[in-house]
Amino acid sequence: MTTSIATVPSTTHLTLEQRLLYASLLVAPVTYLAADTMFAARGWEDATAGVLQVLASIAYGFVFLCVAGWLAPAARLRAAIVVVGLIGMAGAVAYGFDTIHMSLGDTQLVDQPGAANLIKPLGLFFPLALALVGAALVRLGARWQGWIVLVAGLAWPVGHIGNLAPLCVGVNVLLVLGLGTLLWQPPIAERG
Repeated sequence: MTTSIATVPSTTHLTLEQRLLYASLLVAPVTYLAADTMFAARGWEDATAGVLQVLASIAYGFVFLCVAGWLAPAARLRAAIVVVGLIGMAGAVAYGFDTIHMSLGDTQLVDQPGAANLIKPLGLFFPLALALVGAALVRLGARWQGWIVLVAGLAWPVGHIGNLAPLCVGVNVLLVLGLGTLLWQPPIAERG
């Protein structure tokens, strides 16, 4: 298979859909940074942080679609980012709603047996999707951003499963740097 390279349209010629997807590159990590900063300051059962987590997780769905769209249509990595990313988004949204649920004095779903266990594997898809995005960015020539996102994806579950607030905030700072800078210098998209 031959792959040709095409440039990303200049920011003045982006469609409304492209503008939405590109904006998510900054909106998603900044919003998640705000959520994790709030968790660090107020505790892991803060409702406002949970709301921000839900909104940031939804915005990350657009990030996954944006980066996947830069890969060749037939690329397996493109399909993997879409599938893993959207499942991961659902998991991250579920954890945000679990926080809201706990803020109301209810039981944490992640600690419950049976059907509530669904939240755990779904949540693990989110950092896996970040790692896939990092690999895609390296492949697309945005090497330093890709490596930053890959490291953040690997550190994500350590910080979030262990409730290590400084690590969670640090991971999100890395994601702001790795993804947010793509707004001003997007990688060259593949075509194949």
